Amino acid sequence: MQTRSPADSSVRPQDDPWDMALRQFAHAADRLSLKRGIREYLARPHREFTVRFPVSMDDGSVQMFTGYRTLHNGVLGPAKGGLRYSPQVRVSEVRALAMWMTWKCALNHLPYGGAKGGVTCDPQTLSAGELERLTRRYATEISVVIGPHQDIPAPDVGTNAQVMAWFMDTYSMHRGYSIPTVVTGKPVVIGGSAGRLEATGRGVMIAAREAARFRGLPFAGARVVVQGSGNVGGVAAHLLHAAGCTVVGLSDVRGGIHAPDGFDPDAALRYARDTGSLAGFPGTDWVSNSELLELPCDVLVPAAIEGQITSSNADRIQAQMIVEGANGPTTPDADDILERRGVLVVPDILANAGGVIVSYFEWVQDLQSYFWSEDEINANLERLMVRSFDAVTHFAAEQDVSLRTGALIFAVKRVADALMIRGIYP
Repeated sequence: MQTRSPADSSVRPQDDPWDMALRQFAHAADRLSLKRGIREYLARPHREFTVRFPVSMDDGSVQMFTGYRTLHNGVLGPAKGGLRYSPQVRVSEVRALAMWMTWKCALNHLPYGGAKGGVTCDPQTLSAGELERLTRRYATEISVVIGPHQDIPAPDVGTNAQVMAWFMDTYSMHRGYSIPTVVTGKPVVIGGSAGRLEATGRGVMIAAREAARFRGLPFAGARVVVQGSGNVGGVAAHLLHAAGCTVVGLSDVRGGIHAPDGFDPDAALRYARDTGSLAGFPGTDWVSNSELLELPCDVLVPAAIEGQITSSNADRIQAQMIVEGANGPTTPDADDILERRGVLVVPDILANAGGVIVSYFEWVQDLQSYFWSEDEINANLERLMVRSFDAVTHFAAEQDVSLRTGALIFAVKRVADALMIRGIYP
C-alpha cells in the first residue's frame, strides 16, 4: 500500500515536524522582513479539521479511527496535498506537511495552496474490505471541506490509486454525478494521468541529475544510496540506475542492503516482492536504515519519512549531495551541520515536487476532459523541474544562502506577494 517506505525502528524523527516547519519558515521570513500580521498569517494553518468515526470490521466489531485534514493556505488557489494512512499520523505531522505543500506549490509556480490529511491506522493490518470502508467513511466525514476547486487530496504514505478511486467514487455518489477532479493519483481508467505513479521518483532523478550538473560532478557512474523502496525510493532507484548511476544502497521498512560496487535495484525490488524483504539479496550486505544513511556515496536520497537526518548523525553523512525524496527528512540543526561541511542539500520542496506537478497535470486534464500521452507528461515534468532548479540555484547564489533557504524565501515571498495583492478581506 505504501507510496513511501517508512524507516525501520532504528531511525525515528527526533524533531517535531511542526517545529521543523516553523523553524524553516522563520529562517526565510526573517530575510523577507514581513509585516508581523502577514508573518503570523502565513505561519499558521487556515483551517484544521479532525474527525473521529466508526468502521465495521470483518469480525463484526466496530473500531474507532481518527482522521485529519488541514488546509495551510489557499491564497494561490485550491489547496493540494496527500492523504496518509499510518500509525504515525498526528496533528503536528499533518500541519507541517500542509505548510511544506504551500511552499512546494508556490516554488513550482502551481496555482495551488497547501493541504494534508490522513487517518491514524496501520493499513497493513486491514483487509481490503476494511480499508475500503474506512476510506469511504473518512471521505464522507471530510467531504464538507474538500472539493475540486477547494481542496484536492492525492495519495501519500499508506495510500494508493485504489484508495483515491474509492475516495472519488464516494464523493461523486454524494453529489449524484462523477467528479474525477476531486482527487488526483487515480487509476487512468477513471481520469488518472499517465506517468503519475512514477512522477515523484522521476522528479527526484531529475533533481539529482541537475544537482550533479550544478556541482560539476559526473552523473553517470555516481554512487547512489536510496532510503526507501516505495513509489518514490523504488522509482528513483530504478531511474537513477537507468541513467547510469551506480546504486550501492537501498532500504525497505526492515532495513537496507549495501554493495560497494553496486547492484541492480530492479532485481532487488523483484526479490523483495517475492520474499517480502530486501534482506538476503545476493551480493549485498544487510545494514540498518540508520547505517544506510551513513554509507559512502555521491548522492543520498532519503525517501522514507521526516526527521531522518538529524544533529546526531549529520556529521557522519558521507554523501556529497542529499536529494530529498521524502518531506522534511533533514532537521534544521542537521541542515546547519551539513552546510558547514559543504554537503549540498536539494530540499524537498524542490526535489520531490514531481508528484504534485503531475497531479496538477492530471487535474487540468480532468477539467478539460482531454488527456496527454506519457511522453508529453514526462517532457512537461522535466521542463518545470529544470526551470525550478535553475531558478532556485540562481536565487540562492544571489542571496548567498543554501538551496533550502533560497527555495523557502522564493516560495514564501510568492505567497506573501499574492496575499498583499489580493488584499485582506473585508
